[in-house]
Amino acid sequence: MYEYLNGELAHILPTAIVVDVHGVGYQVVFANPYRLQDSLKKQIKVLVQQVVREDSITLYGFISSEERELFQRLISVSGIGPKSAMSILANDDTEGFVNAVESGNVTYLTKFPGVGKKTAQQIILDLKGKFEAVPEETTKAVVSTNQATLEEAKEALLGLGYSAKEITKIWKSLEAAAPSTTQEALKVAFKLLMK
Repeated sequence: MYEYLNGELAHILPTAIVVDVHGVGYQVVFANPYRLQDSLKKQIKVLVQQVVREDSITLYGFISSEERELFQRLISVSGIGPKSAMSILANDDTEGFVNAVESGNVTYLTKFPGVGKKTAQQIILDLKGKFEAVPEETTKAVVSTNQATLEEAKEALLGLGYSAKEITKIWKSLEAAAPSTTQEALKVAFKLLMK
């Protein structure tokens, strides 16, 4: 079991990062990896959760212990796997998620990829009353520009399980918002997808 990786952020992929630890590149699945864009080619410390399945061993990465704790709570819910949990974390609206769980808002929870009505009800049943405080947002986006930003956001959304049809529906609104960073583009996209 791994606690964290400390090394150079070598690459940012649509749904993962690669951390170079003494010459060994660890691919770590990350909720919205573009929020680490300002740390590319720099030393970082990433908290990790190792998930062992029959056919794979996967590392999931987090920027804070609160984020990792929420992931652990989510995957403890029947019907929520690591991919769905990462999609929920990528939305970057922990407060909205916690409020939806505490108030029993099934409609809000079904907006996430891989979460249907039954799963949303199970999330509420299993997690209601188990949140002490909402974790603070711990990172800020950095500046990048142009169409590449939107394309990176599109790749990340596809990797998180949103369909091309869902992305096409919000594309014009996303372009109109003119986000300057991939992180900003994803935040706008998540808000549009949650409508």
